[in-house]
Parts: sequence; C-alpha cells; structure tokens
Amino acid sequence: MRKDKTKVMVIDDSAVVRETMKSLLNADDGIEVIATASDPIIAAKKLQTMAPDVITLDVEMPRMDGITFLQKLMSQHPLPVVICSSQAESGSANALRALEYGAVEIIEKPKLGTKAFLEESRIRICDAVKAARYARLRKSDGAKPDSVRRAPIDHQPRLNADAILAAPSGQRSSPGVLKTTDKVVVVGASTGGTEALRALLAALPGDAPGMVIVQHMPERFTTAFAERLNELCEMTVKEAANNDSVVRGTALIAPGNLHTLLKRSGARYFVEIRNGPLVCRHRPSVDVLFRSAARYGGPNVVGVILTGMGDDGARGMLELKEAGAYNIAQNEESCVVYGMPAEAVRRGAVDTSIPLDTIATSILRAGGV
Repeated sequence: MRKDKTKVMVIDDSAVVRETMKSLLNADDGIEVIATASDPIIAAKKLQTMAPDVITLDVEMPRMDGITFLQKLMSQHPLPVVICSSQAESGSANALRALEYGAVEIIEKPKLGTKAFLEESRIRICDAVKAARYARLRKSDGAKPDSVRRAPIDHQPRLNADAILAAPSGQRSSPGVLKTTDKVVVVGASTGGTEALRALLAALPGDAPGMVIVQHMPERFTTAFAERLNELCEMTVKEAANNDSVVRGTALIAPGNLHTLLKRSGARYFVEIRNGPLVCRHRPSVDVLFRSAARYGGPNVVGVILTGMGDDGARGMLELKEAGAYNIAQNEESCVVYGMPAEAVRRGAVDTSIPLDTIATSILRAGGV
C-alpha cells in the first residue's frame, strides 16, 4: 500500500453525499479522506488543525456558499480544490466562476446507477482528486503559482482507442477522395485546461484555422463552457454536434461524456460524436481525437497538448507526428499539471514545447495565417 496517500477533506451539506464520497475515495489505495464537513464554517475550523492535500467542495451550502469559501481560501491559504456539485450537470455560471477563482477541476456528484456507471464515476472522481494534488496553485489576487510539482504518469492498463476509431456500420468516408491543404487544429487538455483554453482562444483572431478541442469535463458542463468562451473570443466557439463542419474561424468543444473524432469527406472536415468505453480513463478522450486526426488529416493537422494529469493524448500525438502533423506542447513552467505534455515529450511526439502565451502565435504560423 502506498505511504504517500492523497489526503482529502470532503465538504458537502448532504450527509449521504459525504458518506458516498468518503466510501468512493477511500476505496482507492492512493487516497485517504481525513475529514468531512457539512459546511465551510465547520471546514475552516478543521483546517486550523489539519492539512489536507485536496478539498472537494459543493457549491450550494448553508451559512456560506462554496464560491465565497473558495475565494477566501485561495486569497489566504491556497489549496487544491475540486468542485463536486450537481450544478456541474446544468453547466451553471457558478461552476464556471469556480474555475476562474482558482478551482482545479469540476466533477459531478456520484449518482446511483448501474455497476458500470458507478465504476466510471469512481474513476473520474478519484482521478480528479489525485490530479488536483499536483496542481500549480495561484492566489485569487493574481499571484504567481506555487513551485512546480511534477505529476506522476498513470500507467494502469486502459482500453485502447481502436474500437472507438473503427468506422460505424455503413459507408466509411475516404480521406483520399479529394486532396485539401486546409489546416485543422486539434487540442487536448485536462486539469487546468479550462483556463488555459480560455487564454489560448482569446489570443486567436476570428479567422484562425478550424479547431476541435477535447477538454476532460462532465457531461452537459461543456455546453456552458463553450458558450462562455464564445462570449470572450473572436472565434465562434460551440459545443460540437455530430457532423459539424470544421471550418476556419470556428472552435468545436467535444461534448462531455462522448468521444469526438475528426473525419473527412473529400475536402470537407467534420466531426463525428460517438459513445463508447473510457479510453485512457476518459470519455471524451484526447487519444481518440488525435488518432482520428492522424488518420484523416495527417500533414494538414496542427496538434496541441495542454496542461493535464496522466498520459491521454500522448499516443495519439505520436501518431500525428508520424503522419506528418506539426505538434505543440505547453511547457512545464506554464502548466497547472505537467503530465500529459510531459508524456508526449517523453515519447518524442512533440515538435516544440513552449509557454502557453506563445501557443496562439505558433498555431497561426503553422496554420498559414
């Protein structure tokens, strides 16, 4: 058994949720719940005598709401916070605000369902908590992040993406029917990626190359995330729908809990939205997007991998490079968690590793803008 367990405090006003979270997290031999609290006032008192590595925090609670507590915590004593709320399902403005105020991740509260459903929920919750432990934190007043803590790469067995990449029944689009030189950008991100994507897309002009993005986040939350980015960016940003065209000036966000693939019919690039098993412990998976882009886009693709825990996207990025794509990784100093980019670099899949604030320029240069 691991000696360096991730110590967690669970804050939620529901006793049922607290006990469910405690059970799910303690079932992972790398995690230990050291305290629970029914509201932030009780949590603050407990934080005077204990030091959790990660806090899971509900948004709607009595006496003090989670957003107010998060702001106070990040301004006074920053700790990695994972928002665990049913509000994530509806893509609420409060959940988005939590990310802007310094929360590392947002996950759905565990729900009753089939054995397979509960297992996937456990994987997502435990992975989010373990990733949060290694996040670079920032105070809400804009102070610089803490010193970097390198994230270990999860090498547990995973389902491979081949079954997801396989064409569905019926006619398969052929990538070689009509040649095209249009550039397509594919982007993968996880822990810390919501803020990284906001900075990246805000720096791109309205005529930037068409883009498809996988950000690990809960189902239905991606709708609000895309709408928020669309308000802030010159590009049109929307949640991807099946058969959406990938065109200049548009960025498509993969829907939560569904895989998104890049396909091509003649000179037209489009996305296919598909269900399927977790790949690299995620759905949507960056590997699924990248590997489809290697198959259907090849040298017309610019691949970008941003901050995140684990190695989702590394194998797909290597396939992109072998197919002639130009690949960009966010460098360690600007990552919240230097896991996914590190693994892509380790595999020799990256052409350049650069700070977040220079990636937009690199994309435009590679995309011929």
